[in-house]
Amino acid sequence: MISHPVIWAFRSSARCWKHRTLLRIAPWASDVSGWRCYSSPIRGGVTGMDEILARVVAPLPTYETRDKSPPPPESNSLEFMLFYSSLNKESKVDVLTKLSRDFGVDHKSVSEFALKLLDTQLRDLATILQVEDRLRYNLTPRYKQLLNHISRVEGGVKFLVDLRADVLEIIASKGNDSPHIRELNGTLKSLLSEWFSVGLLRLERITWQSPCEILQKISQYEAVHPVRNWTDLKRRVGPYRRCYAFTHAAMPGEPLVVLHVALTEDISDNIQSIVREFATLESEEDVNKINAAIFYSISSTQAGLQGVELGNYLIKRVVRKLQSEFPHMSQFSSLSPIPGFSAWLQGHLSQYKKESRGFDLLSEQEWKEVEQATDSSPGVPAIEALRKLISTSEWVHSERLSRVLEPALMRLCAWYLYGEKRRGYALNPVANFHLQNGATMWRLNWHADTSPRGVANSCGIMVNYRYFLNETSTNSALYLQNKSITASEQVLGLVSQFQKNSKL
Repeated sequence: MISHPVIWAFRSSARCWKHRTLLRIAPWASDVSGWRCYSSPIRGGVTGMDEILARVVAPLPTYETRDKSPPPPESNSLEFMLFYSSLNKESKVDVLTKLSRDFGVDHKSVSEFALKLLDTQLRDLATILQVEDRLRYNLTPRYKQLLNHISRVEGGVKFLVDLRADVLEIIASKGNDSPHIRELNGTLKSLLSEWFSVGLLRLERITWQSPCEILQKISQYEAVHPVRNWTDLKRRVGPYRRCYAFTHAAMPGEPLVVLHVALTEDISDNIQSIVREFATLESEEDVNKINAAIFYSISSTQAGLQGVELGNYLIKRVVRKLQSEFPHMSQFSSLSPIPGFSAWLQGHLSQYKKESRGFDLLSEQEWKEVEQATDSSPGVPAIEALRKLISTSEWVHSERLSRVLEPALMRLCAWYLYGEKRRGYALNPVANFHLQNGATMWRLNWHADTSPRGVANSCGIMVNYRYFLNETSTNSALYLQNKSITASEQVLGLVSQFQKNSKL
């Protein structure tokens, strides 16, 4: 329980942070000549949208004058940022739709230069290269200039990261399936990938002495194992723990991706011992007890940076940092959740119930044990009893039910991770991330996360993805090029059991 003074301090810190954010935004208005008020949308569209877009999105300079044209005034960028920030969700969709559709690529000009390129194929190389360069230039969307200029004003990069988050939300919600919106998303992703290249990122270790605002954000952004209170947070940045984040000069005080690491004697097989163990909160680290680094949580904090490769590089940089601090350390592994496993299993159980073929999922002996443990009849009643059982966390507290379910759930989970694919790659997003990085699918752990969330998501099972540093490059290439998963004997043994005892 957090004391009232701590709660008030936390709230005051949050208010102070919001106030400083507004102060950073406020100069935009003072820099815009003839400052305008922007109202909510009215029937028929967003007030002033056409006028503002026509003013702030400059025409693409001709090829000949591309390096001689003066940049538009900074006030254009600031005005668009103010205007867009004042809109509600629906109005933002309208603005982004119009921006992407009416201020994109000049397709007529592109077609003309494409024909010229075909006509010049028999000409000299210099002529061909010049026409190719003109064609490349004319493939630039008009709005790309605006995006580039926004990135150069204070707060502009963060604005564009949030803008792309809005674009991704539009695409995901199917609210606008326009190819123009997808092109805008591709342009933004390309720009952000350049601006957030690994060479421009700073690796920071977060400690209890880090600024309060940073600690607060680390707590808020933790997506895998929620931080319960200040003591919990102090534990996660204290002895036998490391917390690292990538930051960027254009977004000060804003962690982009955060990695939590536990320093242990052996590779951990459960999360309880990491996030709920407070015995070493005030202790000094004993180097002799540190043999392994366990990556137990990695969270991307900016939705707009989705698809921009950050987590992979963060893990590599942290490994080098830890090797420098602990030269004897040789074991690096994740302890990862398995989001989606329970939903996948429940979907199959529901389908089997409809088709009355649930006996394909478990062996005959296992179904008898389920029937006895749940006091249900064979066939559809047993399938429904198992489905209901998995949808709750009650079975975790029953030694008998856990014993009955363990063999079946472990091999089903192994198959879900190893055998279920999307376009040839692992269906599970966490598995896909670590396998792309070159990790080995090393060990499935029973009762590894007994929290309600862990049981609901993956029946309490977690998995270690082991990083054998001298094998990661080879493993990554095998996975990305051949779609081949490197797995341990334990995982392959469970997959073999699945293939013998279950049918999907």
